[in-house]
Amino acid sequence: MTAEPNQPRFLTMAQVADELNVKQNLVQGLIRTGELRAFQVGGRSLWRIGRQDVEDYIEQAYRRTAARIAVGELEDGTETGDQE
Repeated sequence: MTAEPNQPRFLTMAQVADELNVKQNLVQGLIRTGELRAFQVGGRSLWRIGRQDVEDYIEQAYRRTAARIAVGELEDGTETGDQE
């Protein structure tokens, strides 16, 4: 994601799912486990995620992946199936 002047500060779960190229259920799970920061606005289904929080999640995911590769837990970056 780029920090362009006219970009909204907060994203919906659907927008984050699209940005990460995953299903919305995975984004909900990341929020539920605390891996991705988000907050509720008004009603029960209105969640918003800050752009910077998405960037922070991506950076942490890169670090976790690099650490797993370093200790031999992951072989390479090829996908073996739909893990969404």
